[in-house]
Amino acid sequence: MNLNPFKQDAFGNSLILKRIIIFVFGTITWYRFNIANQTSITGAKNLKGLPKTKVLFVSNHQTYFADVAGMYQVFNAAKWGVYNRVNFFWALFNPKLDVYFIAALETMSAGILPKIFSYVGSVSIKRSWRAKGQAVDRGVDPGDIHKIKHAIESGWVVTFPQGTTTPFVPGRKGTAHIIKELKPVVIPVVVDGFRRAFDKKGLFLKKKDCQLSITIKDPLMLDYNDSAVNIMNTIMEAIEQTKDHLQVPAPEA
Repeated sequence: MNLNPFKQDAFGNSLILKRIIIFVFGTITWYRFNIANQTSITGAKNLKGLPKTKVLFVSNHQTYFADVAGMYQVFNAAKWGVYNRVNFFWALFNPKLDVYFIAALETMSAGILPKIFSYVGSVSIKRSWRAKGQAVDRGVDPGDIHKIKHAIESGWVVTFPQGTTTPFVPGRKGTAHIIKELKPVVIPVVVDGFRRAFDKKGLFLKKKDCQLSITIKDPLMLDYNDSAVNIMNTIMEAIEQTKDHLQVPAPEA
């Protein structure tokens, strides 16, 4: 464990401060994932042997922060060789620090708690399609693209291609363009139950005794020369966000 007070992550954030934040909020979420609710983890052994950089996790999105917190717990446990469970509390004393997540700048700036969470590993970008609750149409900021590239080249990155917690909406092709350019290992993740247990932001516990689940799937076999549309279609199928995964109620007898 490196406790050098001057050591920083790829974005200049103090690693000691990151450890403190992860431990404090990790303790709270550990209770929520293991005591207040139950969490089942599937496929976490797919994390074993992954490279230290250029790994991109693509996931569906049910809350702003609880989904990411759950994945952090999985990654931290896997660092200690503990797979398919998140009740290994000792992992919080030596967490995985080179994990980043892509989030909307507007979200990460809304309040003190999101600002604290952003220090842990947020790659905050400006949405090109929405701002302050209104639809917009603006170009992608080149600085944001640079930040995403820097994060992927520095560690593991979590992104939510749909850019919203609304289920089954189309994915944003920007994720596919990043994949085509940087050629990372792409790991699909499917989360469930978080929408029932937490509020939309994922900061507050809404209901107890919910079954939460995080599924880490096999790396996608992608042709990086394929079109962005085809790559995005593959991703959306893998994270179970296509129309084929909609649950249609059975007809009444």
